[in-house]
Formats: sequence, C-alpha cells, structure tokens
Amino acid sequence: MNGSAFLRLVATLASGVIFGVGLSLSGMLDPARVRGFLDVTRDWNPSLAFVLGGAVVVSALGVIMTRRMQSPLLDDAFHLPANRVIDRRLIFGSALFGVGWGLIGLCPGPALASLSLGLPATMLFVVAMLTGMALHDRLPRIGTRQQDEGDRALGVDGGRLSER
Repeated sequence: MNGSAFLRLVATLASGVIFGVGLSLSGMLDPARVRGFLDVTRDWNPSLAFVLGGAVVVSALGVIMTRRMQSPLLDDAFHLPANRVIDRRLIFGSALFGVGWGLIGLCPGPALASLSLGLPATMLFVVAMLTGMALHDRLPRIGTRQQDEGDRALGVDGGRLSER
C-alpha cells in the first residue's frame, strides 16, 4: 500500500469514527427519539432539528469548499454524480426511504453504528436493509425498462419534458 492509499484509508476511517461518534452523541442511534422527532402529531421532540440544522451547515460549507478547490486533497478529481434528473424512481425511492425511517426510526448510517449496541431489532433491520440493497442491484433493469416505456408514452424523456 503506497502512502497516498494509506492516507485515504486513514481519512476514511477518521471520517467514519467522527460520523459514528456524532450520531451517538446526537441521539440518532435511539430509534424512539428519532420517531419522536418525526411524529409531529403526538409528543413531538424537536431536539433532532438542531442535529439536522448542524448537518446542513457542515454540508453547505463542504459544498462551498469543493467549488473553490481544483481537486480533492487525496484524489485526482471529485467524483460527483452526473445524473441530475428527478424522475419517478428517485421520488419513489426517497418516499420509501422516508417511510422506513419514520416507521423504524433508523436509516443506514445510524443502523450500522447501532450494531455496536447489540440490539436484535437493529441486527434484523440491517439484515433486511442489506437484503433490499442486494435485491435492488438485481431488479433495476425491470423497473427502468417499464419506466422508460411509460415516460415515452407520457412525452417525458428521462424526467424532462420532451418537445412535441
């Protein structure tokens, strides 16, 4: 392993540790607390709004820094997504993610960090999450083909309205 690869590995490990400690300190590992924040109809717990607000500030600073840099410190180029289309798959996936987060009180990052607590419900969630990820890797072609046909019938090309 050369020095550059080692530095990337150390930076990745440090980022993961900081993220995990932040999740733990903020209460994001407690599904009941997360559900209390998401359920505004009962006994709402607004404390996680500060966690989300802090995350938005840190992310905004990261975006500003990224735009000013020629390249990242430990790589040759930034690896940003090329697809900027908002389509049905993105909307459906986002809604499914939100419903799951609201029902269970865990999303992938906190679920993985919560494995350290050894709770059977968290372990089951992670197994189900990994199963869903594996299924997604094998099923997208079916949904993509059907969606493309439906989009063409509606006059939509990849999420953008086509000129008719």
